[in-house]
Amino acid sequence: MSLKIISYNVNGIRAAMRKGFNEWLLSTKADVICLQETKASPEQVDTSFLEEMGYEHHWFSAQKKGYSSVAIFTKQKPDHIELGMGIDKYDAEGRVIRIDLGEISIISAYFPSGSSGDLRQAFKIQFLEDFFKYIKKLKKKRPNLIICGDYNICHREIDIHNPKTNKNTSGFKPEEREWMSKFFDSGFVDTFRHFHDGPHNYSWWSYRANARANNKGWRIDYISTSESLKDRLVSADIFPDAKHSDHCPVFLEIDA
Repeated sequence: MSLKIISYNVNGIRAAMRKGFNEWLLSTKADVICLQETKASPEQVDTSFLEEMGYEHHWFSAQKKGYSSVAIFTKQKPDHIELGMGIDKYDAEGRVIRIDLGEISIISAYFPSGSSGDLRQAFKIQFLEDFFKYIKKLKKKRPNLIICGDYNICHREIDIHNPKTNKNTSGFKPEEREWMSKFFDSGFVDTFRHFHDGPHNYSWWSYRANARANNKGWRIDYISTSESLKDRLVSADIFPDAKHSDHCPVFLEIDA
């Protein structure tokens, strides 16, 4: 049996629903959907369409209304649901949710952006350090991890349309890229790059300067798995034609 997983920063689920998100979701036939930046709590969303499609839905929303927030929709009933990392300053922003499906654990994570200034960049770097420790500890208990999300970092030059211009821009700073290398070297697989080594594959585009139409983007959305799951990877992809957000969905099929 294969498990089809989609990760998608929807940049506001209510806005995405007005752009055809519900119909698109039905067409995917995905088993698990990990969302980031839902900008909503479940009582603000008409979730009846999810139940009609056979999804359980679990939300972890920021304390601040209309901000950040993550969710997981799943057709398989989880054995356990974990809200947050256990660190108040991140959990207040609704950044991490986890479900356990048998031996596999799936996380939907929304890493902070540092683009608004030095304070948030420092917050982002601290999050990266704390998330790494959190994952390292979790992996001892739950070794088969799938970490879906908007990491807000391009790992390599191939992952960004203009690496030279952006070399000191938040999301492509040397220390962020080094963290990504450390993360993958610690025992994780970048599933998209496991199957695709070509350029011009992006998951986010600025709303400015017709960037999406010209495919001047960044690959900042990932589905990463523990090395222990590497032999069970079936396929991975990016779906740039889904246009409910400034991001597009990323996909993984794995032998479950």
